Amino acid sequence: MAHGDPLIEVRDLVKHFPITKGLIRAKQVGAVQAVDGVSFDIREGETLGLVGESGCGKSTTARLLTRLLDPTSGTIEFRGKDIASLSRKELKPFRRDMQMIFQDPYSSLNPRKTVGSIISEPFIIHEPSVGEKDRKCRVQELMEQVGLNPEHYNRLPHEFSGGQRQRIGVARAIALKPKLIVADEPVSALDVSIQAQILNLLRDLQRELGLTIVFIAHDLSVVRHMCDRIAVMYLGRVVELAGADELYNHPRHPYTGALLSAVPVPDPRLAKAKVRQVLTGDVPSPTNPPSACRFHTRCPKVVMGKCDVDDPALDPKEGGNLAACHFPLSDREVATQVPTAAA
Repeated sequence: MAHGDPLIEVRDLVKHFPITKGLIRAKQVGAVQAVDGVSFDIREGETLGLVGESGCGKSTTARLLTRLLDPTSGTIEFRGKDIASLSRKELKPFRRDMQMIFQDPYSSLNPRKTVGSIISEPFIIHEPSVGEKDRKCRVQELMEQVGLNPEHYNRLPHEFSGGQRQRIGVARAIALKPKLIVADEPVSALDVSIQAQILNLLRDLQRELGLTIVFIAHDLSVVRHMCDRIAVMYLGRVVELAGADELYNHPRHPYTGALLSAVPVPDPRLAKAKVRQVLTGDVPSPTNPPSACRFHTRCPKVVMGKCDVDDPALDPKEGGNLAACHFPLSDREVATQVPTAAA
């Protein structure tokens, strides 16, 4: 699919969750820096992947994009309009163009509502003039489009399997033909055999409807299969951004190289040749992140006096990757850590 102009432009996005102390006169004693200065663009028709360890800020970023959370600062321009500071009333016209598929297909559906009423809700809110009969026809068409039996319109969520429930969530998300879909780990709670079906469904719907997708996942092989570009996050910041093939074959940030070196290699010969890059220590607390480069406390290429003092910008490196690193990986280092790139 050819990618057009930027649909979303994110600049210096920040989300800090306050930490308070006291019951009657609670006062703020700190903040969890979940997202801290994230910037990227998402072009129309593309799939942008967000990857990183748990707690790096992926899901918070997703909720900020759809304004399920209010940002502390920064801008989110959706089709040229900054939606970061809009009120709920001002946001309503944009809601139909931004929808989300949640990670857990069990808790994201109201157990007391039928499938028909769950998928009907976007029409009730945004197109109240549509009659009940027409609404039911459109819902049944959506059910068929995502691989569900339209005759199951009056069933409750507990009567469906996990994969079928996620299809219900997909149908609800595409009901109003949105421009942007944010998929927050949409297959991580499903069996492996079902994951491929949901991923293929998303790809098919993207081609049919011209969707732009933000795809969040832990499985790096799934991300490579689904995404055109990938942003790697660490402790609330984007540390590398590149096309999927370029990032997997020639990662420039040491953290990206460490992530890829941990991916299992099915070929014993390549697995034996690979040098596993094991990161030492734990991820620092987001309430008190390290100064300058946040990865310097675990980085195998750290140079004290530089990495702990000078905060690297997300700049172009060799091959075109954007990486926030003073000492990016060379092709020779990549060849030992990620031998699948040369296979």
